[in-house]
Amino acid sequence: QSLPQQKLLTWLSVLECVEVFAEMGTARVWGEMGRWTIIVLIQLAKAILRLLLLLWYKAGIQTSPPIVPLNREQQQPLHPQDMEDNSSGKDQTFVGRRSSRVVRSLHNTPSLQSRHWGSPQQREESQSRRVEEMNQPPTPLGLQETIAESIYITRPLLHLLSLGLWGQRSWKPWLLSAVLDISSLSLLSDLKDLNRRERAELRRRTILLLYYLLRSPFYDRYSEGRILLLLRLLADYVPGVGFVTRPLMDYLPAWQKIYFYNWG
Repeated sequence: QSLPQQKLLTWLSVLECVEVFAEMGTARVWGEMGRWTIIVLIQLAKAILRLLLLLWYKAGIQTSPPIVPLNREQQQPLHPQDMEDNSSGKDQTFVGRRSSRVVRSLHNTPSLQSRHWGSPQQREESQSRRVEEMNQPPTPLGLQETIAESIYITRPLLHLLSLGLWGQRSWKPWLLSAVLDISSLSLLSDLKDLNRRERAELRRRTILLLYYLLRSPFYDRYSEGRILLLLRLLADYVPGVGFVTRPLMDYLPAWQKIYFYNWG
């Protein structure tokens, strides 16, 4: 990736990290008008950055978060002692004569922080596989797929515009957003030879369609009573589940009012 593209990804990641805090803080200081102003500004900035990545840098299907978090446990560097042993030509493994079992040589035991329970071959294979997956280029998008990704990127702006036209109690913003999400996924479903990261992103978008059960006005009219009843039954009749379901029942109303938790 070029340096400008990395900067765009970094700024996009920063926006996604602070959007909920910005919404809640602005609502506390400047009220509802300030809250919706910051929501529109953040969604507009995110859409511009994503469209630049899509149309100018050909970034393909974009993931959320834009920068994949680093798994430090799986990507620990080799211990310095291991590197010295490798350079000196010492054998890292010992093969049992009777069992043919491969075990690590005592001369190559790493420190406790970088110790793992697999064989060195398994570790090297998993590391090389992860590096290969991370370095896979994005799948080129045709016109149909580019339109589908553009629909997904601009959907929050169209949803905000529809909220301004018809209000938060209207079904039209909810239906418009659902149609756009389903249309985007349908157009992208014909794309073949996706890499692992892109397939995971499409699965994530499909699962997020369940959020429409928690979004107003559907939640206010249909889902709220059923969800709270189910959580209450689980808390009362399933031992141990109440530690999770009772706080969730208290948290749901506050969570449901925050725009970026629901629609972001």
